[in-house]
Amino acid sequence: MKKLLVGLIAVVMMASAQASNAADSVTLQLKWVTQAQFAGYYVAQAKGFYNDADLDVTINPGGPDVAPPQVIAGGGADVVIDWMPSALASREKGVALVNIAQPFKTSGMMLTCRKDTGIKTPEDFRGKTLGVWFFGNEYPFLSWMAKLGIPTDGSAGGVTVLKQGFNVDPLLQKQADCVSTMTYNEYWQVIDAGLTPDDLVVFKYEDQGVSTLEDGLYVLEENLSDAAFVDKMARFVAASMKGWEWARNHQQEAAEIVLENDMTGAQTEKHQVRMMGEINKLTAGSNGKLNVADYERTVQTLLSGGSDPVISMAPSGAWTHDVWNKANGM
Repeated sequence: MKKLLVGLIAVVMMASAQASNAADSVTLQLKWVTQAQFAGYYVAQAKGFYNDADLDVTINPGGPDVAPPQVIAGGGADVVIDWMPSALASREKGVALVNIAQPFKTSGMMLTCRKDTGIKTPEDFRGKTLGVWFFGNEYPFLSWMAKLGIPTDGSAGGVTVLKQGFNVDPLLQKQADCVSTMTYNEYWQVIDAGLTPDDLVVFKYEDQGVSTLEDGLYVLEENLSDAAFVDKMARFVAASMKGWEWARNHQQEAAEIVLENDMTGAQTEKHQVRMMGEINKLTAGSNGKLNVADYERTVQTLLSGGSDPVISMAPSGAWTHDVWNKANGM
């Protein structure tokens, strides 16, 4: 009986120790479907970087009907990937998102136009139909048009806005003169559909001085008062940035890891390898720490929306370096 009791105590102690050493769970909500845009996170998971940081990470793909701010507000994620215009607009509307890290240093957003429309400069947009993404992705475009003084209501001297799906069909079918594209995705869909670079005129938001920060990591402000949560997010950020560094150095392998996680089977190796190369350009030079000057430029762009700006005032508390500092032992 004594031996049995000792054995039971040992089992209980072992189970207790295992429970205390259990990895902390983290749920990450992506902004879009599984693709190389999010390779750093899939790499960190596949290469064991999260496991090494004592994290059990679940990566949930997004899609056209998934709004990361709504997901995190509803308790469906611990951390989300979002573009800063969407995050700041959500914050002003009551979902207090805070940027804890910024893996993407530059913007990949563009307006891609058919050359046969006669468009050569932004002033030539007047009287044209432009395809624009919504669900929070329209804010940079609206700010750009406001800066140019071009109405977006279809009036004389303005542009007609076509609510664009997440494809380039309006450009291919000549329903729109220009469509929204990303350097790493939709632009190449246009090329793969048969148009050539010589058939197109491209306006990069970065070149137009109206770029805003994309693909940052955001959490709810209320959770940052919990030291354990901050510690968990610091480990998550450190492991994720290790994943991004590995992806930049292993373009082909990173793309293959993404493909292994694509449960839809919709992605192709050619497209993902090419996308990985373009994504690496956007994360190059970033250590994950938000550049305050880039943040302030984004805010000013969003405030310059004329009579209907994206945000009505400069936000307060919308970012913190505390998590990044802890992730880097500072």
